[in-house]
Amino acid sequence: MLKIDGLTVAYGAIEALHGISLEVAKGEVVALLGANGAGKTTLLRTISGLLRQKVGVVSFDGEDFGRNSAEIRVRRGLAHVPEGRRIFPGLTVKENLDVATTVWKRRGMSAEGDLANVFALFPRLLERQTQLGWSLSGGEQQMLAIGRALMSRPKMLLLDEPSLGLAPRLSEEVYRRIADINAKGVTVLLVEQNTVLALQVAHRAYVLETGNIVLQGKASDLANHPRVREAYLGA
Repeated sequence: MLKIDGLTVAYGAIEALHGISLEVAKGEVVALLGANGAGKTTLLRTISGLLRQKVGVVSFDGEDFGRNSAEIRVRRGLAHVPEGRRIFPGLTVKENLDVATTVWKRRGMSAEGDLANVFALFPRLLERQTQLGWSLSGGEQQMLAIGRALMSRPKMLLLDEPSLGLAPRLSEEVYRRIADINAKGVTVLLVEQNTVLALQVAHRAYVLETGNIVLQGKASDLANHPRVREAYLGA
C-alpha cells in the first residue's frame, strides 16, 4: 500500500532523512522506532504531504504522490494523527469529528454510519460528545484525534506517538483500539517511543537512527534483537 524509495528530506541545508526506503503492505501494522531526532515525525509529515521531499518517491496504493497536496492525499485514503493530537479545543467532541467529513458531505454522502462506528470504538466519546475538546483528559483527546482521522474513511492511518503523555493503563487501552482498527482492515504506520507496546501490536518494524534505517524485520524478531533490547527496551 505504501512504498518509499530513496527518500531524502531536508530543512534548509540540513538533511533529516538520508535516502531511506521502506514498504507497508495492505493490512499491516508497521512501527517506526527510534530516539528523539531520529527523523520519525519528519517521515510521517512527508508521507502525508506536510513536508516536501528533496529527492525520492512516495507511492500510495499504486499512485506516485509526487507533488500532491496534503488534502489530495487525504482524499486518496491517507489520514495522519499528529504528535500532540491537535484537536480543536473550542469545538465539541462531535464538532471535532464532523470536521473530517467535509469531503463526504460535499458529495451528498452521510457520515452518520462513520460517527456510529467511532462511538462504538470509543464509547467515552459518545458520553462526552457535547463537551469541548479542551475539557477532555489526555487519553480522551487521543481517542478523539484517532476518531477524527477515522471519519475521513482512511485506507491507511499514520499515528505519531499515540501513547505520548498517557498513563500506562490508558496507553494500553489506546493500543487495543489500534489493534481493533487494524482488524477492520485499516493499514497502520505508527511512530512510537514506547517500544514494548509498539512491538506487541506491530507485524513489522523499522528502526531509525539519525535519518537512516539501521534495522528492520518482524516485530517479534526485533523485540529479541540485542541492539533493540539494549537501546529501547532497557535490557
